[in-house]
Amino acid sequence: MEKKNFFLKLNPPRSTFMIDMTDDERAIMKKHVDYWKPYIEDETVIVLGPVMDSKGGYGIAVVAVDSDEHLKKLIDNDPANGLNSYEVHPMRAVTKQKK
Repeated sequence: MEKKNFFLKLNPPRSTFMIDMTDDERAIMKKHVDYWKPYIEDETVIVLGPVMDSKGGYGIAVVAVDSDEHLKKLIDNDPANGLNSYEVHPMRAVTKQKK
């Protein structure tokens, strides 16, 4: 079964979030990073990280999932979902072919 690819944009609660997070927000974002680590290891996540945009930073990920339900579960269980909001965009990812 071919994987479905999505571009995820994690929108922070304010444009200055990356430079003025409160201690509670920083703790949530640490949990967010820890949450996604196993999905990087199992190659569900192709790329993940913050974007340093001069208009206000945000997070991005490109993921490869089996289904829309799989994607929904990943987002719903992210500790940063709620503090931040997700934009989800279907895409066709070009990736290195496995040997």
